[in-house]
Amino acid sequence: MSFRQTLLGSLFGLGAALSATLFGGVAAAQPAQPPAATTPAPAATPAAPAGMGSGIATGVRGAWVKGSCAAPEAVLYITPRSSAFLPQDGDVKVQRFVGLREAGGWTIATARGAEAPRSMMKLDGNNLSTAEPGPKLRDDAIPGDTPVVSWQRCPSLPASFMLAHGEGLAALGALERLEDGCGVAGRDMRSCIETIVAVADVSGDKLLSPAELARLMRGLAWVITAQEDGSTPSMGAAIGGGMLGGVLAARLMVESYDYDGDGKLSRTELGQDRVALPDGTGSATGSPLRTEGLADGASLLRGLLDTIMGSGNDE
Repeated sequence: MSFRQTLLGSLFGLGAALSATLFGGVAAAQPAQPPAATTPAPAATPAAPAGMGSGIATGVRGAWVKGSCAAPEAVLYITPRSSAFLPQDGDVKVQRFVGLREAGGWTIATARGAEAPRSMMKLDGNNLSTAEPGPKLRDDAIPGDTPVVSWQRCPSLPASFMLAHGEGLAALGALERLEDGCGVAGRDMRSCIETIVAVADVSGDKLLSPAELARLMRGLAWVITAQEDGSTPSMGAAIGGGMLGGVLAARLMVESYDYDGDGKLSRTELGQDRVALPDGTGSATGSPLRTEGLADGASLLRGLLDTIMGSGNDE
């Protein structure tokens, strides 16, 4: 598969996933996770996570820097349920937490994964101390010989860092809000739509423009890429390629739902046929149409899209 096919396919997939939130939550926008182990855990395995509660403490959230503010060795960004580790040299790593507990004066966040990786955090005055214990180290033995890293706050970060990662870090928090507004049991479709608009609306007009949707998709592409493969080449492709693919996918979304033709999506348009069930209005007369031709037309359209996405030989 060519790079163009991979890039456009991924970003169009993000557009489809964002649209799918209108039908059943945002779970489709996240990469599949490996199933939890079913074999009994050995005695040295850490305790099971106790849930996220209200999330990571407010004072811990935000950006932390290792090294100098002007030339950071690494940046650690923390949200209520996630963290992103961004070194100057090396792979980006995003963790989504599923459990949170206190032990030995540390906050221990447990992430998704076969080995349930843990991140330890502790405020130390104006600084943050973190550590990542191995899978066999028990909570009552932490931190043990685990290296502890100290982080500081900075009033600003270098422009090059913000250009590369600003939208992605913003999308990490946005994804958590989408998961809350659309993916939690008991949330209705109206609440989901309100969340989507609140997350994506930059201008404050309560309408979603192609640029606002493209920003969200670029950010989600960054998050998903960082979770699956945070290597420098992959992150570069997600950042650079998202400029074009995000716009194309966003325009397709607007064309799909912009019923009044003003070039933006409103809450009413997003909720059309999704907030309330139809009342069953129809007609008792007439006869069913033949649908074979519709299937043929769908096949032709799929072939056309495959041709467009695969045009050019840039493998």
